[in-house]
Amino acid sequence: MTQTEARNLKETQQVISPYSQNWDNIISKLPSGERYLYQLFTLIKQGNLTVINPDGKTFHFGEESSEAFYLKIYNPDTYDRALAFGALGFCEAYMEGWWDEENDKLAEMIGLLFRNNVYSKASQRVTIPLLIKVITQRLQTVPTNIQNSRKNVQHHYDVGNDFYQYFLDSTMTYSCGYQRKETDTLEQMQLQKYELICKKLALKSGESLIDIGCGWGGMLIYAAENYGVSGTGITLSVEQAALAKKRIEQKGLNDKIKIEIADYREIKGQYDKFVSIGMFEHVGKDSFTTFMQKASELLAPSGVGLLHTISTQAKKERLGPWVAKYIFPGGYLPQLHELTQELWAAKLTVAHCENLKPHYAETLKRWAENFNENREEIASLGTKYDERFRRMWYLYLQSSETSFRYGSLGVHQLLFFKGKEWKLDIPLNFSWN
Repeated sequence: MTQTEARNLKETQQVISPYSQNWDNIISKLPSGERYLYQLFTLIKQGNLTVINPDGKTFHFGEESSEAFYLKIYNPDTYDRALAFGALGFCEAYMEGWWDEENDKLAEMIGLLFRNNVYSKASQRVTIPLLIKVITQRLQTVPTNIQNSRKNVQHHYDVGNDFYQYFLDSTMTYSCGYQRKETDTLEQMQLQKYELICKKLALKSGESLIDIGCGWGGMLIYAAENYGVSGTGITLSVEQAALAKKRIEQKGLNDKIKIEIADYREIKGQYDKFVSIGMFEHVGKDSFTTFMQKASELLAPSGVGLLHTISTQAKKERLGPWVAKYIFPGGYLPQLHELTQELWAAKLTVAHCENLKPHYAETLKRWAENFNENREEIASLGTKYDERFRRMWYLYLQSSETSFRYGSLGVHQLLFFKGKEWKLDIPLNFSWN
């Protein structure tokens, strides 16, 4: 909706707001679901949200002077879904096509809800239907053993290589990039992330590197080509492994890199360097100790490792009910202190810690832009990539960007070494840049 259209809207019909004299009277006459959602929106003090309901009535929340976002609700069932299931229900309503931000500013509108604590308030809502759904899901949740870990990983990563190629860059990297300049391309951001990790690990030619959760092999390919290491990549995704092997062969690196479809708990041997990028989120809280002990086992006596993982400062809601249900089943986001405690318990000493929070927000923004530009191509891949699927993924990318930009999510890189004696071959004044 343009500014002119918005001005015409205000001129042609009454705009209802919490500042209207008859607000309480109007609200009291609305159905319970609609009333609940608008009461949530009264929390908006910073920013500007206009809601157009299915009857064409207009409700305004927040400040007039700020950039306006227009939430158009097409299906009145949106209200009851939000009333029953809070943030989960509101997100499910988007998947169904029941509402949209009219100017394609979904991430910005979600950011408005984050900044005004609307999303967190909705996430905290506990109702009988939601309680039943959560209890049912928990009863169905099983420990993150090898079989269940494989199932959870394949749910997200075996969606199809062709699908991921439509929004990732040519390196096929599905983790936080590292932005040095605003003009950096997505590919540059990912290559800079690999370079950063290689420098932190102080990689040397001839060393061995194991990558747990290697994805499509981007980290190993970069390290082999630029630092002369030999590497082993571990993944549970059949699709990822197939493409990773193909890319390694095309680059003539079969003598340097091998890819295995296996669980990290099944891996034997020792390596000079250890890395895991964007995999720890799938480990599960019950397996934190096991993962760190395995990292220690895999490292040679003087070995150095780096763990790159999404983290959270939230105490209770780690993933959010919608993400846990539709995007990352079995996932669990650690807090920073959990990571450092588990590393120490495994006799691994943290040498350096860095939060790449704003870098992931920018990475997700680029992914969402690519995704949106290639919606038709994604749809052409097959019936499983239907409109509901595409809306689900677009919401995931947009809301994730917002969570890193305004919410509790971060992404930490922890550099560590085996033992307590400082054995890192780097000067004390070393700069990763």
